Amino acid sequence: MNEESRFLLEAITLAQANISKGGRPFGAVVVKDGEVIASGVNEIHSSHDPTAHAELTAIRAASQVLHSPDLRGCEVYASGHPCPMCMAAMRMAGIQAVTYAYTNEDGAPYGLSTAAIYAELARPFAEQSMAIRHLPQRLGQHPDIYAEWQSAHTGGQDH
Repeated sequence: MNEESRFLLEAITLAQANISKGGRPFGAVVVKDGEVIASGVNEIHSSHDPTAHAELTAIRAASQVLHSPDLRGCEVYASGHPCPMCMAAMRMAGIQAVTYAYTNEDGAPYGLSTAAIYAELARPFAEQSMAIRHLPQRLGQHPDIYAEWQSAHTGGQDH
């Protein structure tokens, strides 16, 4: 059995075990240098947190293990097709690859597909079902929080 299959089977085993705990059938592992450094399952049922997807719980655990939000050099193996939120989080964390076992098509008959969300997000803001708008506001004595952050983060020096 190759490494990819081993890691996917580990994610699926986590998903299977989560079903018996009342959870959704999703598991994920984060791998660095050929070793699993963290794992996670969908915890929505127990945490009541709609963002507690398997990939995110695994990413949060990996960040704690590495003491860093930078997960470059890591890969994620997930039981199911990651949703757009999880895909975005993996990109923001620097994850370099994601591999999954079950597709959105596999999950659709059971209400476990996120294909509709992917399609919705591909539409212009004005055509999406959620109202999305930009309303510029600034604090009087702090007119640019981004510049203020950069100054505090870099000690006032530009990169």
